[in-house]
Amino acid sequence: MKNITVIGAGTMGNGIAHVFAQNGFTVSLVDVSKDALDKAMNTVAKNLERQISKGLLTEDQKLKTLQNLNIFTSLEKGVADADLVVEAATENKQLKLSIFSELENLCPDKTILASNTSSISITQIAAATKRADKVIGMHFMNPVPIMKLVEIIRGYSTSDATTSVIVELSKKLGKAPVEVNDYPGFVANRILMPMINEAIETLYHGVAGVEEIDTVMKLGMAHPMGPLHLADFIGLDTCLSIMRVLQDGLGNPKYAPCPLLVNMVESGNLGAKTGSGFYTYSAGSKEKAVSAYFQK
Repeated sequence: MKNITVIGAGTMGNGIAHVFAQNGFTVSLVDVSKDALDKAMNTVAKNLERQISKGLLTEDQKLKTLQNLNIFTSLEKGVADADLVVEAATENKQLKLSIFSELENLCPDKTILASNTSSISITQIAAATKRADKVIGMHFMNPVPIMKLVEIIRGYSTSDATTSVIVELSKKLGKAPVEVNDYPGFVANRILMPMINEAIETLYHGVAGVEEIDTVMKLGMAHPMGPLHLADFIGLDTCLSIMRVLQDGLGNPKYAPCPLLVNMVESGNLGAKTGSGFYTYSAGSKEKAVSAYFQK
């Protein structure tokens, strides 16, 4: 594989594009918004500079990485020569189904179609195409340039050949691929999101405050980040979407999202990306300031 297309220039998309480009692949980054693409390129450049400052990268490697990156607002042009497409759009099932339906018509027959979805069924996504054997989940962790894990999710019809190619490709990126089966939330979010939701429930019922809950989990359970801070980092809207996938897919009331999470999303307090969630954040930063939450 040489030509990689990444769809979506947000946090996950630009991170995935960064990692492929840094490892010598020719990358097409596609988004409907030119502003989003420009912002993504700036983010990649800043992250490369950070790697240089830590002695992990040379200036020449940075330049080669940026030369490997091309941006497109046209999906048709962006996927024309793709060996692999990695979709990293918003965690919305209908949007993903629409994208994969388009990809089926635009991509060469050889192209493997992967989704970076963190919870949505790969089998359902594959059903929007006529190449279900070549559709697979490739769930990177955030921040992509740093985190080693990639969940490789096999849909019902994903072939052994496709899985083998993607596992080996992940290793070439310096990642640790782990194969999992296609059930709601896969492994990472099947375990992580109920934990976050329970932390929100604990706050909702007044057991302890935001910083107290996060401190208990950091110091008592050796978590690098408290669950409420992590929820802000992920995006409360994304957390809510995943909880609803778990609730709908597994039909168990224990996966019902906390009413406080629902209210915060409906009020537009989505975490770091909006500047306010369980904590407040300065513009363009994911460094938390003070707790923003108060009982209503």
